[in-house]
Amino acid sequence: MSNIVTGMRASERVDGKKEEISVKRIIATGLVALATSPAFAGGVERSTQSMAILFQEGRYLELGAQYARPRVSGNAAGPIPLTGATGNITRPVFMGSLAFRDDINEQLSYAIILDEPIGADVRYRAGTEAFLSGSTASIDSFALTGVLRYSFGNGFSTYAGLRSVWSKGSVDLAFAAPAGETYTMRTDRDQAWGYLLGVAYEMPEIAARVSLTYNSQVKHTFEQTVNGTLLPNTFETRIPESLHLEFQTGIAEDTLLMGSVRWVKWKDFNISPAGQPDLVSYDKNSVTYTLGVGRRFTENWSGSVTLGYDTGNGSTTGNLQPVSSRSSIGLGASYSIDNVTISGGVQYSRFGGATSRPPISGEFSGNSMIGAGIRVGFQF
Repeated sequence: MSNIVTGMRASERVDGKKEEISVKRIIATGLVALATSPAFAGGVERSTQSMAILFQEGRYLELGAQYARPRVSGNAAGPIPLTGATGNITRPVFMGSLAFRDDINEQLSYAIILDEPIGADVRYRAGTEAFLSGSTASIDSFALTGVLRYSFGNGFSTYAGLRSVWSKGSVDLAFAAPAGETYTMRTDRDQAWGYLLGVAYEMPEIAARVSLTYNSQVKHTFEQTVNGTLLPNTFETRIPESLHLEFQTGIAEDTLLMGSVRWVKWKDFNISPAGQPDLVSYDKNSVTYTLGVGRRFTENWSGSVTLGYDTGNGSTTGNLQPVSSRSSIGLGASYSIDNVTISGGVQYSRFGGATSRPPISGEFSGNSMIGAGIRVGFQF
């Protein structure tokens, strides 16, 4: 059975080392799907916080870059005559990531991951008909995660880690204050801690693995500067907790089935500066489903196709990201030579329609996103 699943040629079965290399190259097809992972998922999520790097072998370094171009537009429905088309309220998304893992001994290994857990950049362009013309909002973050994994030697392993997150935000609302005055709020960059726990089971002979990761919430306490004045009071925002199930298995010669299910408790996330109503809040938690097939075509080339669906946070949303569900398809390719694997791909997504909360009360529908990503992995 293992020969069928891993697709090893007769020459590759001569010694264990060649067999091990063949299995690793099949598993590398999973990187193709990761290269185009969602940059616009439920809530304001930018990273799925995958733990796949833990299961690489030896000393491994991975660099990643992503680009996404969402298009989200609608019609504001504020008090007449404060109505009209919003134009595209989103901006291009550029993200980078860096990860490294290594072994301490036969049982212990570790990984260090740098990524962007949440983010947003919304701009209602000046000159549009909507009454919020010129309003902007942004969230910026980056996280450094350290993870330690212990292997029991029978396919089972467990892991745990700490995550340090730095976040800040800003908002300029042209419609918030009386007499046409703007409301401008800036936060400091706050650092906060979270943790993760996980368990995994592997069957290397059929390139199979399943892992379940729990990520704790991360609670930020922000100082706020409103209309140029630093206020004495602070406010809290919680990056929500999540559960992430990832799996893969060989299903035929040189063919890998892979997927994930991710749940995020977005009902715990809100941005509520002191003295203001909620700027961002969500009615529902989100679940993201991903399923894909990867195939090795030659000794060096692999490809994949992935389908995804995100339930979103309900049909009524805040004004920071007025979309509901998301359906996506991704295509990728991976090239391996010696100890280097280059993976890249493109992803197209369609967003479900949503109604944003007052004061905009906009109707947003027919929106989409195209994204591209690349990852380069080095084993040394």
